[in-house]
Amino acid sequence: ADTSRSIQIMNESGRRVEVHWVHPDTGEMVLQSTPDILHGASFALNSYVTHTFQVRELAGKKSGVCEGEGQTCRIDHFTVNSNQEQIVIIEEGIQTVHTDSKTIAAKSATDLMDSCKATAKKALASGAADAGDILEELSSCVQRGVAQEIERANEEISFQAEIRKKMADSIENYTCADESLNTTEAKRTGRWQGRKVDIFIDRPASRIHTIENFMSAEECAAVEERAKPILHDATVADGSGGSKLSESRKAKQAGIKVHWDKEKEGDLIARVSRRVYDYVNNVLPFEIKENGQEDLMSIQYFGRGPNDEAPDRYMPHCDGDCNGLEFKPGNRMATIVMYCKTPEVGGA
Repeated sequence: ADTSRSIQIMNESGRRVEVHWVHPDTGEMVLQSTPDILHGASFALNSYVTHTFQVRELAGKKSGVCEGEGQTCRIDHFTVNSNQEQIVIIEEGIQTVHTDSKTIAAKSATDLMDSCKATAKKALASGAADAGDILEELSSCVQRGVAQEIERANEEISFQAEIRKKMADSIENYTCADESLNTTEAKRTGRWQGRKVDIFIDRPASRIHTIENFMSAEECAAVEERAKPILHDATVADGSGGSKLSESRKAKQAGIKVHWDKEKEGDLIARVSRRVYDYVNNVLPFEIKENGQEDLMSIQYFGRGPNDEAPDRYMPHCDGDCNGLEFKPGNRMATIVMYCKTPEVGGA
């Protein structure tokens, strides 16, 4: 199981602080925050479940001393738990408050129930209503509260989805324009069937992995040869089950039927397609079969030089829902993009 977690640290202490990882065996302090975390600032940290960190107050720049007893620098600790979206708030006195999405949701539910129960107890004490009416009002109170929470959550999802779409446009233009931009560093690296796997995002609802040498040159040649006679202008879904041409997607494409009946004979396209299913099943818990899945798609982009005003490209988009929610049965569960050739410059 993936034990990596993202932690957002927010400094509301009124003091400068720094964060150290505490080595579990030696107790050595390893500085994580450079520069210091100023009051009102936040700091993003990637770590693993059970890792412990120390938050340490820093001396004032003018006074040269801390505000602890005897002018000592105050410290506190927190340990990464198994929940997602963890937040550590450093409060006045260098007291850390460690919370996460599950804790916040549980507190919200508790607050709602406490409010509804208080109303019910008040009505019961007054004797103005019988038990049946009080239970009915308690139920209605909970329903109203849950409905309001769901409405707020849906509004936030819509807002975040719109932000993601706008960010994608900006990021695409920047990454393709900056030819010297370094590739994002992987969070961790693993192995699968002898191949190196870099893992960039590995959350329950979103995962980005890259696999080196996923296809052989022989398999790439087989795909290109099969696609050659049926290449046509690429299209996008039209929202009604069909497809249409779009300015957001300029390329040539060909749908390649996989002859699964020739897999045992060593058919190259069947072989690489089987590898696709094997990797998806290695990562996701759905145990998908080849029956009913989409055909292999060959996409070919043709470069025409750096001054091309309408280059072959596929603008940022989502292969499934863009709302960030958990996978829903019947939708695309994964996309594997296999590169046979990479350009000398530009996005790939």
